[in-house]
Amino acid sequence: MIAAKGSALRSFVATLFALLLLGALATAASVNTRSLTSKPKSQRPTETQHAKKRMNRLARTRPTRGAHVVRTSVHRRRRYYERFTASSFVTSDVTEGDVTTGEDPIVRQAAIDALGNMNGTVLAIEPTSGRVLAMVNQKLALSSGAQPCSTIKLSVALAALSEGVITKETEVRLGGRYRMNLTNALARSNNAYFEALGRQLGFEKVSYYAHQFGLGELAGYNISAEQVGTYPDEVIPAKLGGVGKMCSFGEGISMTPMQLGALVSAISNGGTLYYLQHPTTADEVANFQPRVKRHLDISDLIPEISDGMAGAVNFGTARSVRLNFNEEEILGKTGTCSRAGTRFGWFASYANTDVGRIVTVVFLQGGRPTFGPKAAEIAGRMYRNLYDHNFFVSRPLLPTNTADVKTDSANQ
Repeated sequence: MIAAKGSALRSFVATLFALLLLGALATAASVNTRSLTSKPKSQRPTETQHAKKRMNRLARTRPTRGAHVVRTSVHRRRRYYERFTASSFVTSDVTEGDVTTGEDPIVRQAAIDALGNMNGTVLAIEPTSGRVLAMVNQKLALSSGAQPCSTIKLSVALAALSEGVITKETEVRLGGRYRMNLTNALARSNNAYFEALGRQLGFEKVSYYAHQFGLGELAGYNISAEQVGTYPDEVIPAKLGGVGKMCSFGEGISMTPMQLGALVSAISNGGTLYYLQHPTTADEVANFQPRVKRHLDISDLIPEISDGMAGAVNFGTARSVRLNFNEEEILGKTGTCSRAGTRFGWFASYANTDVGRIVTVVFLQGGRPTFGPKAAEIAGRMYRNLYDHNFFVSRPLLPTNTADVKTDSANQ
């Protein structure tokens, strides 16, 4: 009896202990679950909210495509868009004060009409005599000139050919596998090509030939208002580009339209550098006598550069000539550069016809509308005007034999 009671008591105690143990475990499990949950279920972030947060972080750390384009375009404007203070157009008559009595009236009117209201000058020369047929805006034509820009490449090309550094077909390495010959370099006015030639020639040779071709000296004969321009006595500093920039952009050089006209006339006539003469009276026209400054040893080299000058008009930087004129072959060279808020546009050329040749130099100065191709376009309009007035017809030419002309060895 007592034993049965004791057994029942032990069973009760065991059951009670088991119940207490189960309660403790339940309590512990409940506490652990609450401790792992920091927010109520209703406040937990959803998958969409996670995605939004991630996108916001990416937006803060990475620029969007649109923002990248905007910053790039602003950077390019700041780097490449130069500000110009000069005007490309004039409201006054730039021909006021020009002395015109000894000029060819057809050529002069063609030049005036072609220039229009552009801020510039047009010079027309008979290359077989050095006679100035027309000089529109004489104050600018006879001034101290301006940086020659890429027209200096004619002088550099002749210097490199004279020294045997290149031929017309020589391909100059311009970086990597890229190469170019003289014809394409002149036609497309490639700066790297002529910088390479300049460095190979060196300043002394570049300077020597430039002076032989008439730079740094007066081009005219007894033209009282003419100024001389400048050619440096030593190479410009390396920080300005050294001899390379002198040979690609004419950096540090000031060339006049008269000097460029005399050089292109020599290329046109086979190598005779004439003094340019500007008759101012009817008597001076009637008694005109060509005067030779010196003979250039370039007759064998002219065919080497002719293709490049023709290429400039046919497919290169001067193809705007063809907007107005296609009847005759035109060979030329453009130039574009700027200094101190003024932009320069050059184009020197000659018409290679069966009945004679005429050399034209167009020089413009101003702002953004001023550049070499615009000068070439003006030259094309002038050739158009001349052609329409039957200028390119058979006519007596002045003698080209050196025995029939006066030679002056001293610079005037």
